Amino acid sequence: MNAWRRWKNRLMLALLAALAAVTVMPLLAITFYLISQGASALDLAFFIEAQKPVGELGGGMGHSIVGSLLLVGSGALVGIPLGLACGIYLAEYGDRERLAPWVRSALELLASTPSILIGVFVYVLVVVPMKGFSLGAGALSLALILLPLVARTSEELLKLIPSHLREAGLALGIPRWKVVLGVVLRSARPAILASLILAVARIAGETAPLVFTAFGNPNFSHSMGGPISALPLQIYTYAISPFDEWHRMAWAGALLLVGAVLVLNLVTRIAGGSHDRGSSD
Repeated sequence: MNAWRRWKNRLMLALLAALAAVTVMPLLAITFYLISQGASALDLAFFIEAQKPVGELGGGMGHSIVGSLLLVGSGALVGIPLGLACGIYLAEYGDRERLAPWVRSALELLASTPSILIGVFVYVLVVVPMKGFSLGAGALSLALILLPLVARTSEELLKLIPSHLREAGLALGIPRWKVVLGVVLRSARPAILASLILAVARIAGETAPLVFTAFGNPNFSHSMGGPISALPLQIYTYAISPFDEWHRMAWAGALLLVGAVLVLNLVTRIAGGSHDRGSSD
């Protein structure tokens, strides 16, 4: 009987390992294919130069890298504070406030809305009245995608904080808002930080909403009121072109984008591991 149990345990472990390998294989295949197709285009010019006019050799995606940083950074500056505020409100006051169920339902609806519809909404709301595509419109569309992700994640993480910490602070006569900010939020800070990194990685690869808002720009730009390029947009532009050189740079841009997302996920894993070790200690 013991031999049968050991054999069955080894069989299940082998099956789980095989399933885990099958799960990882698509990611490895995509990564290796991107490396084979685009690694040769990753030179200094790729990172510092903008798109060359049609017919000229060379160029790069430096303007798109800068544009992505500006778009994602601006979107995060708007979406993260609003998302955290909603998450704190739902976690700490959701059981007593009548407005909380409506806020939660609105966030769930926004989270399930296709990103292209968010782009169309911002197009009608901002681009049409302003009569031009812009960095601000692109950042707003990314912020709307980021908002429900941050809100729902932070709400769930704050609910995991033991209630006796809140009660201890209130028993000392500390105002509730100080307990929330100084005790509850600080206790959940490592986990919330990891979730924020994942949320930012999520919006870094968005393309559809930027087509309707940022539109793209072949030159370096940092104007809040003008069109701007981004890595996903430039990858699309290079990929649909008839030039082999641009195809190679499109693969290189895709490799850079996937690598950035993998790095952000790795940072999240490290931050989560540190939080778990700190909690166990």
